[in-house]
Amino acid sequence: MKSLATAAAFAAIAAAALPMAAQAQDLGTTTFYGSAGYSHADLDDAKLGAITGRVGARFGQYLGVEGEAGFGVKDDEVNIPAIGASPVDVELKHTFAIYGVGFLPVAPNADLYARVGYGTSKIKASVAGPAGGSATADGESWNYGVGGQYFLDDKNGVRADYTRYDFTDGGGDADVWSVGYVRKF
Repeated sequence: MKSLATAAAFAAIAAAALPMAAQAQDLGTTTFYGSAGYSHADLDDAKLGAITGRVGARFGQYLGVEGEAGFGVKDDEVNIPAIGASPVDVELKHTFAIYGVGFLPVAPNADLYARVGYGTSKIKASVAGPAGGSATADGESWNYGVGGQYFLDDKNGVRADYTRYDFTDGGGDADVWSVGYVRKF
């Protein structure tokens, strides 16, 4: 509940700043970008990895929207005492999300940004052995975070960010760190 209140407060601040930012910029200048990178997700008991792709549109200097898709490439084994000696293999199947993005240019080729959005994730857990089996779970989440990007030239750059996933169904939360290549179109 506390994390939902934090996300709501962050969204309220962003909504209050939106009209001021819209007046301060020319919304007619739209640029598009895409990025590809690696994301490390730290869940309560498991550490998972994903290849993440993003596409976005930036309206002027300060506002944007981006979509994100991630597909698991690194699983983790966790031991759950209630299951016994068999470890549980935890695998991220996919994540999808959409974000509103606020940019703060700090240099001609560098930006800081904040993102707020909503997403869905699918995780599979498997137990080997005679009592084995598997189950999948889908989770909806409010996501929010901060990051930065630096462009090496007019089109190519790098970005790094932190995003918190607060799952709405009592599924806990995840801290996700991402780094990647970004290209303007």
